Amino acid sequence: MPHPPGRDRTVVDLPAGSLRGANEGGVTVFRAVPYAAPPVGDLRWRPAQPHAGWIGTRDATADGPSAPQMYVEGGDPVLGGHGSPPFDEDCLTLNVWTPAVDDARRPVLVWIHGGGFVSGSGSLPGYSGETFARDGDLVVVSINYRIGPLGYLYPGEGEGEGEGEGEGQGSEGGGGAGGNFWLTDQLAALCWVKENIAFFGGDPDCITVAGQSGGAVSTAALAGHPRTEGLIRRVILQSPPFGLDLPGPAAYLERTAAYLELAGAKDVAELRALPWPELIAAGGGLFAQTVRWGYWPTPFLPVIDGVTLTRHPAQALLGATAAGIDVMIGWTREEANFGFALDEGYAAATREQVTDRIADTFGSEAAEDVYAAYERARPGARPADVLMDLITDELFRVPAVRLAEARAASGRPVWAYQFDLPAPAYEGRLGAAHCLELPFVFDNFDQWSHAPFLAGLAPAVRDGLAYAMHRAWIAFVRTGDPNHPDLPHWQPYDTGSRTTMRFDSVVTALDDLAGASRVLHRPVTP
Repeated sequence: MPHPPGRDRTVVDLPAGSLRGANEGGVTVFRAVPYAAPPVGDLRWRPAQPHAGWIGTRDATADGPSAPQMYVEGGDPVLGGHGSPPFDEDCLTLNVWTPAVDDARRPVLVWIHGGGFVSGSGSLPGYSGETFARDGDLVVVSINYRIGPLGYLYPGEGEGEGEGEGEGQGSEGGGGAGGNFWLTDQLAALCWVKENIAFFGGDPDCITVAGQSGGAVSTAALAGHPRTEGLIRRVILQSPPFGLDLPGPAAYLERTAAYLELAGAKDVAELRALPWPELIAAGGGLFAQTVRWGYWPTPFLPVIDGVTLTRHPAQALLGATAAGIDVMIGWTREEANFGFALDEGYAAATREQVTDRIADTFGSEAAEDVYAAYERARPGARPADVLMDLITDELFRVPAVRLAEARAASGRPVWAYQFDLPAPAYEGRLGAAHCLELPFVFDNFDQWSHAPFLAGLAPAVRDGLAYAMHRAWIAFVRTGDPNHPDLPHWQPYDTGSRTTMRFDSVVTALDDLAGASRVLHRPVTP
């Protein structure tokens, strides 16, 4: 699509209407671009619907509202906050960063934020696509989607249906109502990218979807979805909590009933009449009701509803739809420290408490032996350390390794990594915690200055590791292979060597880096 000489390269003409962006940091940025109709009124708890478009040139120079979520002034002691006002239900927008509005057909990176299914925003400064666009000559897209009760509440059979669903926004292949409105949003955004990204200088046939934590679960769900077959070339899964036990409809309806009581509503129709701040407040109550000692709190979860999601996203990556997709997957060495290391209650955990928690997974007869195995793996470990290593393995490391093993066994490409650099903050108690790799991947520490977990990092070590990781991600998005000249040779994960790249102050490719955890958590054959 030729561009006339002398035309304003901050303006893009789309089928839905024209956009005016801005030049920032050497790239052109378009913010708050609608990809679906506002999910308000009768469209609350309905699948994402097409946007009607607009007349004239729409200003796309300022961020739009983020999805409604809980907000605490001053943030948290690890990230310093993961989403800030303004919030609004009218949030189904995306941001685009491009080196130039031209016909270059650059590889495309779509970023899906995490946040425990209850927080986050594609507009967070730390998730800016500027560095990837500039350093990698990529077109980068970040999205906002419904989270918390507005995205993850399962309303029950029949409640999620609405006008305009004939286009199949979110259906896996059958009729009937479903849940997972977050997934219908993301499918709509991905279809928008496929249809529109060429206008921004991107290649619709070379799309990588990447996400972290809950965003990595989303990425896997999208990669294995029938509607995306042939649409996604590659995926990057950063710290996916694939160990989560995702409920089916019956189990989730118990949670829905508890939420309705907290919200003071008898049914979903009454919920639709409530202002969104009341819905978010009721979600805080559900958080308190669903917390269990020694488990990562998840008041809202994806639901295996048989309509929008027919299997666990980790399993979806092993199906035929995702067979030809390049996969990179990784975890941090001490994922669970993010949620537990600074909690004084967990710091004071006793051996008996931790052994009882181990028994939930391994059975009471094996619990003492498993505790001893974790002690041997971390000399001088306190009970709290054993607990955090157990949670890291159960929720993140071992399920990721199992996925890598299964993909490798079927001859499909997969690259594995572990992020090992410990954070000096809080006397080192965080270790290499969940989320710590994010500013290294984006290589934009200036956008993370509010984050307490980065305090005390030596600049030379920090910047060197960020360069290695950022360039590896760029190489993978461009070619499907993360190797670059300044990185030790990184082989794909296979069931022989099990090569895993360790990102630390010294970057090293190691064989079977997670071997102790893999063997300890090996499934028992009946």
